[in-house]
Amino acid sequence: MAKNKLQRRNKIRSRIRSVIDGTTARPRLSVYRSNKDIYAQIIDDSRGTTICAASSREKDIAALKETKVSVALIVGKKIAEKALSAGVSAVVFDRGGYLYHGRVKSLAEGAREGGLKF
Repeated sequence: MAKNKLQRRNKIRSRIRSVIDGTTARPRLSVYRSNKDIYAQIIDDSRGTTICAASSREKDIAALKETKVSVALIVGKKIAEKALSAGVSAVVFDRGGYLYHGRVKSLAEGAREGGLKF
């Protein structure tokens, strides 16, 4: 049994990552959620490279006085915009051991609204 939240999340995360793998055709959209901010990266695991990234710490997003859930929606749209300009239209969603709820769900919906398919 996991001793604390972080160990529990890492156990769930490793179970998810054993199934999900980002390829060149469908890279992985990885989410990291801290208490204050949210980060998203599109990663090609076959080459081991990050194609693009977006976070709530970017100046234009950090200047907004919004709730964390609505900021996550904006970050999702931003990552979709960057991915489409990099030539990526379809991804595999990696929730990183977090529940698909709240900010993680909002980021995913923003990415879908922005034009990413997953």
